[in-house]
Amino acid sequence: MEVEDEVAVGIVAQRDNDRAQSLAAQLVEALESDDVRVVVDDETGQTIGEDCVAVAEMNAFDLVVSIGGDGTLLFVAREASDAPIVGVNLGEVGFLNAVPPENAVEAVTSLVAERRETGSVSGRDVKRLRASGEGWTLEPALNEVVVHGPKRGSGGGATIDIRVDGQQYARSHADGVLVATPTGSTAYNLSEGGPLIRPSVDALIVTQMAATEPMPPLVIDNTSELTLTVRDAETAYAISDGRNRQRLEPPTTVTVTTADDPVTLAGPPVNFFEALEKLG
Repeated sequence: MEVEDEVAVGIVAQRDNDRAQSLAAQLVEALESDDVRVVVDDETGQTIGEDCVAVAEMNAFDLVVSIGGDGTLLFVAREASDAPIVGVNLGEVGFLNAVPPENAVEAVTSLVAERRETGSVSGRDVKRLRASGEGWTLEPALNEVVVHGPKRGSGGGATIDIRVDGQQYARSHADGVLVATPTGSTAYNLSEGGPLIRPSVDALIVTQMAATEPMPPLVIDNTSELTLTVRDAETAYAISDGRNRQRLEPPTTVTVTTADDPVTLAGPPVNFFEALEKLG
């Protein structure tokens, strides 16, 4: 049965990117001609002269379009995580953005048609990580949570005890410990020597960062509870997706688990192996 209620689409374009702004304008024109309520983010609205709202206000929309690289989509996922998100790739690799710019109008209008016909937009749920401690909880991370000492390098680490469901995996002085999702396996995790994980695998990756007594990176079930106990440092930090930061006062324990609220990535799936070829 056809659903007749209004469809609302938000568009977020990468800042200071003329190509992204131009594509946003094209999408606005195509969607408005199809009687879709469409608004863009504040900065894009000022650039192209269209109706705009803060990205967080798109949280209840039927679809949000992210135009740019993976960093733009990470930003959209933080601000509007309840809405299905489709990524248009203007970056070099694009592990999160599946739609090439030349297919953007067709892909987005097809998703709008699906919403009108079925009442929803289909997509792949992508799990996130939640880090918490005594009296605080970070915003969920789509890529990774990092716990590290006061700084990277000589004299800046901490002793970090890593436990999986209460059982010790490693204890060493290190710059830090990185916990990644499969989505984040190709990002910071890879640069720290962690393994690649196909996005469809339900797993988490634990990678020590410059440990004095290193253990190999560990892949665990994503239902596990990780505890990272930090000692032997004046201060430390827990960081979600390189942005949300919590200052720590050792000794203290950070708990990392899979968050209850995944992000829905709409549209076609990313060709993981094709994207990997672009890393070379």
